[in-house]
Amino acid sequence: MTVLVTGASGFVGSIICQVLIERGIAVRRALGLSAGAFAHRDDCVIRELGEVANWSMAVKGVDSVVHLAARTHVMRDTTADPLAEYRRINVAGTQALAEAAQAAGVRRFIFLSSIKVNGEATTLRPYSETDAPCPEDAYGVSKREAEAALRAVVAGMETVVLRPPLLYGPGVKGNFLRLMRAIERGIPLPLGSIHNHRSLLYVGNLVDAIILSLDHPAAAGKTYLVADDEGISTPGLVRAIAVAMHRPARLLPFPPPLLRFAGAITGKSAAVSRLLGSLQIDSSKIRRELGWQPRHTLKEGLRPTAEWYYRTPAANFRT
Repeated sequence: MTVLVTGASGFVGSIICQVLIERGIAVRRALGLSAGAFAHRDDCVIRELGEVANWSMAVKGVDSVVHLAARTHVMRDTTADPLAEYRRINVAGTQALAEAAQAAGVRRFIFLSSIKVNGEATTLRPYSETDAPCPEDAYGVSKREAEAALRAVVAGMETVVLRPPLLYGPGVKGNFLRLMRAIERGIPLPLGSIHNHRSLLYVGNLVDAIILSLDHPAAAGKTYLVADDEGISTPGLVRAIAVAMHRPARLLPFPPPLLRFAGAITGKSAAVSRLLGSLQIDSSKIRRELGWQPRHTLKEGLRPTAEWYYRTPAANFRT
């Protein structure tokens, strides 16, 4: 088997490439221009992820594609039309790759989507694959449309869509990394009065699900929600990270309505809502159909994440 991995230098991509190689599976890495200086002989450097990308050489002779590359959340986005940019890269780019893969005779195409396709919060019960998609932000909309574009292209090529929640592990970026930085610096966090329940996914558990999806017969044409066994509250997560980092959890009680008000006046209502709200995932389908089980607990996943944080130069933490 030869597997093309897009976004191969990223958080998930770098780990899955390593694991595939360790298992004796041939890997072709698709890298962006910023990582082109680190390309190996068999790698492909892709200048543009949008609809004009030329994937023909990247997919030649490939059995399966793991498509991880995407435009993710952009802090302080200055793009004139963010949704159009998300669509150009995440929707049109996925469609262009899928069309090239199909033309090259690729057998299976695995697409890393997001739980944001389902929505931003749960109330009465966890999200499942039977729920109607209800994305609320530009990123979630683009992932939903990318899933639809992928299925519209398919003619003989098997597809598998995975929707994870918030990911963590060595190399994590974004809000999780910012939270780790705040805990390491001893910054008091006004999150002690939050009572919610959120699903997470350790990157090693996600990689297991991706590799299982590469050749499991039951996975063809399916969409799976993937999450760790353990859900946790926002203050519970702070405490768990603090333990892994050998730092105190400086949690202050603060009324959630005041947090919402602060978010409204600072333009961060969406971020505050994610901190306060619940987002639970029912991942029983992938467990039942593919036999997937998360091998790593939250504690086991946070330990290497903290170790990575302490051995990584602070200059690499620009998010």
